[in-house]
Amino acid sequence: MLAGERNIVADLFTSALSGMNAAQMGVATTEHNIANASTPGYTRQQILIGSRAGQQTGAGFVGQGVDVTGVKRIYDQFLTTQVLQEQSQASYLSTYHSALKQIDNLIADPAAGAAPAMQGFFDALNGVANNPESTPARQTLLSNAQFAVNRFQAIDQRLTDIANGLTNQIGASVNTVNSYARQVAILNGNIKRATASGQGQVPNDLLDQRDQLITQMNKEIKTSVVQQPDGTVSVFVGSGQALVVDEQAMQLQVVQSPNDPSKVDVAYVNNGKAFTLQQSSLQGGNLGANIAFRDQSLEPARNALGRVALGMAASINQQNQLGLDLNGALGGNLFKAASPRVDNNANNTGTAVASATISNISQLTTSDYQLRFDGTSYAMVRLSDSAVTSLGTPGAFPATFTVDGFTVNLSAGAQQGDSFLIRPTAYAARDIALVTNDPAKIAAAAPMRTNAALSNTGAGRISAGAVDATYTAATVTPAVTLTYDSATNSLAGFPPALPVSVTDNGVTPPVTTVFAAGAPVTYTSGATVQFGGVSFTLTGALATSDTFTVSSNTNATGDNRNALLMSSMQTQNLMANGTASFQGIYGQLVGDIGAKTSELSVTSQAQDSMLAQTVASQQSVSGVNLDEEAANLMRYQKAYQASAKAMQIAQTMFDAIMNIK
Repeated sequence: MLAGERNIVADLFTSALSGMNAAQMGVATTEHNIANASTPGYTRQQILIGSRAGQQTGAGFVGQGVDVTGVKRIYDQFLTTQVLQEQSQASYLSTYHSALKQIDNLIADPAAGAAPAMQGFFDALNGVANNPESTPARQTLLSNAQFAVNRFQAIDQRLTDIANGLTNQIGASVNTVNSYARQVAILNGNIKRATASGQGQVPNDLLDQRDQLITQMNKEIKTSVVQQPDGTVSVFVGSGQALVVDEQAMQLQVVQSPNDPSKVDVAYVNNGKAFTLQQSSLQGGNLGANIAFRDQSLEPARNALGRVALGMAASINQQNQLGLDLNGALGGNLFKAASPRVDNNANNTGTAVASATISNISQLTTSDYQLRFDGTSYAMVRLSDSAVTSLGTPGAFPATFTVDGFTVNLSAGAQQGDSFLIRPTAYAARDIALVTNDPAKIAAAAPMRTNAALSNTGAGRISAGAVDATYTAATVTPAVTLTYDSATNSLAGFPPALPVSVTDNGVTPPVTTVFAAGAPVTYTSGATVQFGGVSFTLTGALATSDTFTVSSNTNATGDNRNALLMSSMQTQNLMANGTASFQGIYGQLVGDIGAKTSELSVTSQAQDSMLAQTVASQQSVSGVNLDEEAANLMRYQKAYQASAKAMQIAQTMFDAIMNIK
């Protein structure tokens, strides 16, 4: 009897001691939670306890206390994954918005943007049209032209500075990702070994550290994380490239783009070799935002700015060449208009060299292009929307291909897989320049003049006339005298070697009739007559033997016809396939950037709010609640005191039994 009682008393000691140990573990875990309440990435921990198997007695099974079976993290994988995704997108939107806002502030500035500079140039051009003989008016025009050039160059330089800054930021992000990858790989090893030596118990604090590193990595680039049975994780980026596997960390590397030597790409290093990744696959985070901003916003903005500068420079040059300057000579270029930039792909195996020229300002877009050869035929890819123009295979080289307002000249046949990057307008704003500082070189006058003979008896009138790019002084030298014959309703006297076209504007659509060289030309009142680059309009009822003269313009210092044509270009739709003016396409650039900036501002704020809500949901499960932990301290304290009291009672019972003996 006494032996059985002693056994029961001994069980009381064991049970009480186990309760004290469990309460002590609870206090230690609770204190650990409290101490790490502000630790980034810390996950609340909780002890796991289980009842010991009871001891069989004649009265039944008597419990023997409690065991602490482990310490677990209060962790929700779904919410943690959600936080990673939201964090990556929030960083992406915030970085993209901050970068795009720089361009928005630059091009939309009402004082420092290109729009007021272009307006000043055309205002000064109107001044020359109003007073073509005035040297001060011409000098003002040159000053305003130089100011417009300076504005285009300054804006382009700022965009270049932003691009250079992006290159540095991309490099810094790649280094940061590589650093995090190495740390995750090290923690993988530590966690794997700690789990093995702990007989299945996991090192909670190491898991928290690893999760926090992956969270920080997602601020730089979007990752996919796969849990492995041995406690390690595998981390993937891009289109499935493994960045961390077990204890091995791979690397990303910044390399010069093989397509465009002016920028860098992110490559994946495998077995010591760097393979350039598809840049669009690097999504999310700061790195994804910087690459997307560069490729989708910065470069198109530079192209759009260059299109404005190139359009204005080339159009003004073309019209100035059609006029007479103060010295009586045909005008020349006022601006330097840049040629497209062409780069051979660094991986080309052929010897073909490509160059390009602008063929039609109106058809230019804001896109870059890639000329590709697949071994059979050539194709031009418009990179902004991936539209493909099949070019076939030329019969001989050198060969030319014309697409969207530019012409590519290829010196020889390419090899299969060769490609060439064509950037028609990318450097036009950087390279625009004023090529003369001589006010007399402004060709304000028209090179030809028209006249109706004073002896005419009819009511016919002839317009002042205009010329196009095919005009030469030989067209009206000697002067062309046209004589009307009422019997045949025709005009004679046109240059014998030149065909004549007559466009009847009185019908819809206008009808053009071409008359052979030397043949009489039927008269149609209001029709536009063209020959040898000269055009004019005859109106009214003509009488037999009425004559009209078209001749070279001399002593034309007071003539403003060509200046009027140049100033009218401000409102003419000469760009975007005849749908927009110079300032119109600049306004489109400002509007597009402004709308995108506003959109990103709203989206970024919404994403930040979503991230905060997701983090709050995750923290409601895994975060430390100090009030709850304070209650746990009191609970474990009471449990410890109760177990200690049970041990005291067991001691008293044992003493009583010993005294009976």
